[in-house]
Parts: sequence; structure tokens; C-alpha cells
Amino acid sequence: MSLFRTKRFSVFLAALVAFAFAIGSQSSFAQDVAHALSGVVKSVDKGTKTFVVKAADGTEHTIKWTDSTVVKGSKDAGKGVEKGSVDTYLGAKKGTQVTVDYTEKAGEKTATGVKDASKATAKAVSQ
Repeated sequence: MSLFRTKRFSVFLAALVAFAFAIGSQSSFAQDVAHALSGVVKSVDKGTKTFVVKAADGTEHTIKWTDSTVVKGSKDAGKGVEKGSVDTYLGAKKGTQVTVDYTEKAGEKTATGVKDASKATAKAVSQ
């Protein structure tokens, strides 16, 4: 009987460890959640690759971009424009209405996509 109980306990312990690992993996993936934000580009800092978007409720969100951030919906993002052209796009778009898709991890927002949400340049951001 002792051998049976030891084997049973080992199986139970292995299942418990596998369950704990599965729960731990899910919580680490859950931290990288996708969000969307609409607002007006207030400022752009090419040095730190960040830009500030002022939402309709007045809150300002600082978002960074990477070489894999995609620009959509702009005449500037036509054929032949590389994905890494976010610097060029944002540099000329201060005051433009945009929708930004981003992920947030450890409090840092990283843009995955920027969509030009206006047909014309938005009104200047009131300060």
C-alpha cells in the first residue's frame, strides 16, 4: 500500500505543479493587454520615440513607438512607405486627430498602430 500511496501522491504533486505553472503563465500574458485611444497629437519627441495624445476628456497619454508600429489611413502611408516611417509621420502631424492602438505593460504604453482619424488637421490643442 505504501508504494501505491507514494505513486498517487507523486501524480497529485505533478498535477498541482502543472496547474500552478498554467495559472502563472496566464497572468503574465494578461498584463500585455491591447487598448485603443482617440485624441489629438499634442507633442512628439523623436529622441525618446514618444508622443503625447490629448483625449477628449482632457487627459494626456504619453505613448512610445517602435520600428514595428504601423501607420494607417494617411496619404503619407501609401504604397512604398516603410513601417518604420512613424517618425516622419508623427513629426508632421502635431495637432492631428488620431486613434492609437497600444499595449500597456508595467505602466508603459507602446503603440502598435496609429490611424489618422481626421480628414483635415484637427483644431490646435488648447493649452
